Order: sequence, then structure tokens, then C-alpha cells
Amino acid sequence: MSDPLPAVAEESATGEIARLFDDIRVTVGVRVVNLVWRHLATFDGALPWAWAAVKPLYLDGLPDEAARRFRTTMVLPRLAPLAGSEPESVDAVLASYDHSNTINLFALGALAAWLRGEAGEGPAPAGGPRLPAPDVALPPLASESDVTPETWALVRRLNGFGDDRQLILASMYRHLAHAPAFLRRVETALQAVQADGSLDRAIVANRAGAHEMARGLARAIAADRPASAARIEAGVSLFLDHAIGKMVTICRAIRVVRGNAL
Repeated sequence: MSDPLPAVAEESATGEIARLFDDIRVTVGVRVVNLVWRHLATFDGALPWAWAAVKPLYLDGLPDEAARRFRTTMVLPRLAPLAGSEPESVDAVLASYDHSNTINLFALGALAAWLRGEAGEGPAPAGGPRLPAPDVALPPLASESDVTPETWALVRRLNGFGDDRQLILASMYRHLAHAPAFLRRVETALQAVQADGSLDRAIVANRAGAHEMARGLARAIAADRPASAARIEAGVSLFLDHAIGKMVTICRAIRVVRGNAL
């Protein structure tokens, strides 16, 4: 098992799901389909409805403008230096996930708020220019059979930082499994901020701030409520509360300490 929850692999997608995956890659601006979308593709009608509901937000730059404001107030733990000799693909992975996770945090946060009836009243916030998506090639998404047992155990340990329930295996660590030396340095850095509590405090603060901003974006969604609304909301919220909710902070903190966070 590479994921603790079901997901459609990009290479096995066919028909409408494959077409939607292509549209997501083009619209979000990255070369991979994030796990949340691949999970929604596992139950009937969820991905087509969810993507149709939030695609206009991406096109209007609403999540991008929210991300700009969010990054000016983010709380980040102070990590030890992470410079070292690693392949260029390490920074490509970090750039891709820093972009897509943050953008998805607001688009999906708006969707979850809309489904819960939390959008409130009044006009939606204005959008802005789209954030430039990193045009980078990523290494393969590693599964357990692709790496040594030691590297896979390291991926699983890293997944516990900021979320001891580990309901979702964060894809970023799987994309970085080709650079185990770097992941070992990340583990050492995260151990320190987990121990002093600053990692958990940052994740909680950033998640709460993003939730409030996403409620405003929810007012821009115009859709009919689907029959599977409760299931879609549960699936999206699972990612917001766990994988995306923690990795936005962790990835950004890593990029800041490496000096390449734009």
C-alpha cells in the first residue's frame, strides 16, 4: 500500500477522469494531479462536480490572491539549515508542492466551506493575477516497491510530523524519496521543531487563518448541491485538516530556510 486511502493513479486514468486530470494539470499549472483530486476520482460523480465548481475560482485568480495575502502572515517554524548536495529535482519538487498545495488550500477550502453552508453573505473577494506556476519536471512518485525499506520507513516517519494520525501519506515525501540524504536532514530539522511545539503551533495557526480566508472565497462558487455533498465535503476536509493543512506549512518552511521561497 502506498496510500492509506484510495486514489486513482494518473497513469491508470481513462475516459472522463483522464480528461479531467489533464484539465487540472493545465489549470493549476503543475505537472502532477494532487492526491486530493485523485481521491475524489474514486467515487461516482465527485471529481466532475467538484472540479466544475472550483475551476472558475482558479481561472479568476481567487486562490492566487488569497495565497499572496496568506504568505505575508504565515507562521513558520525556524528550521535548521538544509543546504547540501542533492539533485536539482529536490527544489523542483518543493517548488511544485509549495505552489499547488497553497493554491489548492484556498480553492478546496472554499469548496468545503460552501458545502457546509459557511460562505456567509456579501460579495466574494476580488481575484488577482495568477501566480506563476513552476514549470518543472518531477521525478517519479515512489511507492514502497520502488525504494529501499530504509527509505520507505523514512518517508513514513516524515509523514508523522505535524499529524500523528497519518490518515494520508503526503505525496511530497514520495516525490522526494529519490533523495534520501536530503530527507534525513529534513527529518532532523523537523524533529527539533516538533519537540519544541513550534511546528504544531504554526500548522494550527496557518490552518485557522486559511479557513477564514477560504470562507470568503466560497461566496464565488455557483453550483447546484450534489447528491454526494456530504461525502465530497468529508473527502475534501480530510485533506484540508491533514495532508494539505500540514504540508503547506512544512513545505514553505523548508523552502524559506533553503532561500528559494518566492
